[in-house]
Amino acid sequence: MPDHATTPGPAAQQKIDTSVPHSARIWNYWLGGKDNYPVDEEAGDAYTAVFPGIVTIARSSRAFLRRNITHLVSEAGIRQFLDVGTGLPTADNTHEVAQRLAPETRIVYVDNDPMVLAHARALLYSTSEGATAYVDANVMEPERILAAAADTLDLSRPTALILSNILGHVADYDKARSIVTRLMDALPSGSYLSINDGSRGVDPVFERAQDAYNESGAVPYNLRSVDEITAYFDGLELVEPGVVSVPLWRPETDSPAPVPIGEHGGLARKP
Repeated sequence: MPDHATTPGPAAQQKIDTSVPHSARIWNYWLGGKDNYPVDEEAGDAYTAVFPGIVTIARSSRAFLRRNITHLVSEAGIRQFLDVGTGLPTADNTHEVAQRLAPETRIVYVDNDPMVLAHARALLYSTSEGATAYVDANVMEPERILAAAADTLDLSRPTALILSNILGHVADYDKARSIVTRLMDALPSGSYLSINDGSRGVDPVFERAQDAYNESGAVPYNLRSVDEITAYFDGLELVEPGVVSVPLWRPETDSPAPVPIGEHGGLARKP
């Protein structure tokens, strides 16, 4: 049987509120998933009416993550992943990409959304050689995350930390940087950090749409400047081409010429 486990937490007792839109479910809707409700579709459609490019951003973010994981497994030899803020299962989840390339890979997912918890079984479908686990925890709890992850991962071995579109939910930028530092400090030399987040400075229409969304009463998501996203990697060795708009990060050779969007990310190694 595949090695998998779920670590319960506060979200296990929460009920899924279908009366208000939720960012994870809206993101799932933009990615073409089915784990959302009419209220999320309405909010997603209202957003795309103002800025249709958000669908491209969502799907480009997922493609960036897939290319990151492919590099980490195939070129860097990473066999352990800690994916914090994983969101709802869709296509090409971290374990699917990694275990296709190396079935022995071990993955821990972290989220505190009760709907993600309800769908955790899909995230826990591991190969028999590897392992997956789901930890119910908030990104604001790095020590709890690390303690729970150690039940599945050997944190004395190189591990890839993934923070995909999660740090924008941390309102205070210094706090967001502190979370990254505390998580990476616990990982050994040879570990990697993968981050991508919505960015300012590329598309003012996107920025206006996101600002309006944040003012609507929904859970806000804070866009960061490219310099702020780059600073998350301070002290680490950036993998070429560095921090760039995500379509420009090692695009597939058979894809159309990439166009910059308001989503930046990078991958870096801990020396």
